[in-house]
Amino acid sequence: MSTEAVSLDTDFDETLASLFDDAETVLVVNPSLEVFRTAMETAFEFDDELPTLQVLATPDVLKTAAEDFILASQIADLIDQETLSLRTTTDIARSSLFVSDEQVMTVVPVDGGLSGLTSTDEEFVETVQSAFDDDWNAGEEFSLRTPPLSRVRDTLSDEFGKEVEDDFMMMLEERETIPGEEDELDEVTIALLVGANNELLLYDISRWGEDVGLASKATFSRTKTRLEDRGLIDTEKVPIEVGRPRLRLLLVPDDLEDVEALAEQATAA
Repeated sequence: MSTEAVSLDTDFDETLASLFDDAETVLVVNPSLEVFRTAMETAFEFDDELPTLQVLATPDVLKTAAEDFILASQIADLIDQETLSLRTTTDIARSSLFVSDEQVMTVVPVDGGLSGLTSTDEEFVETVQSAFDDDWNAGEEFSLRTPPLSRVRDTLSDEFGKEVEDDFMMMLEERETIPGEEDELDEVTIALLVGANNELLLYDISRWGEDVGLASKATFSRTKTRLEDRGLIDTEKVPIEVGRPRLRLLLVPDDLEDVEALAEQATAA
């Protein structure tokens, strides 16, 4: 049986893209969080038609991935496109595997990095596919609550205009994860800061957030109060014909693009 070693530190994205190019179905078995993240990001950015992606992972890996809004919303897009399925199992005690129609790649740690051993031996590939069919069928479907990123973008633009969508995406693209390591900026905080930069009504941005599945109106209200206490946003009352006045959000800092400074102030004691 022939194998080929591939260094994942430098070639993983290209290796996965090549795998996706040549396959109709790819089963990802027991990925670490790092491997899962890279696979999902590669799939999300893939330009051509993706194969059917099936991920069989431990619950902890998928739950941790779901805590990062950027990654989770990209995963949600792949699920919404009916390209990706996620299932969980606790019975896997093996290295991470990528199993396609014609090859098996085993991901192994080497010298603090990652490497892959790829085999295209037909009999071996068929044996591995058969071995994991039962595991996949027995896995429990993983439910992701995060809305697809494309839906977030489209509804922001439709509801409030392209500038609001651009502000939201600018802040996302400045961060590696949402929330960050210090929990300084989450998706609700970003939506409120963007809303304040564009002087939107709290009622409108919180209603949008609840409708799109970002968070409840109550969560938006609590986060607004926290940002007021930390001097990031202010509000002014806007009278309406019937009922209590609405609150217009106002950004106190001069520069929304200084995302690092906003993040520091958002977590200030």
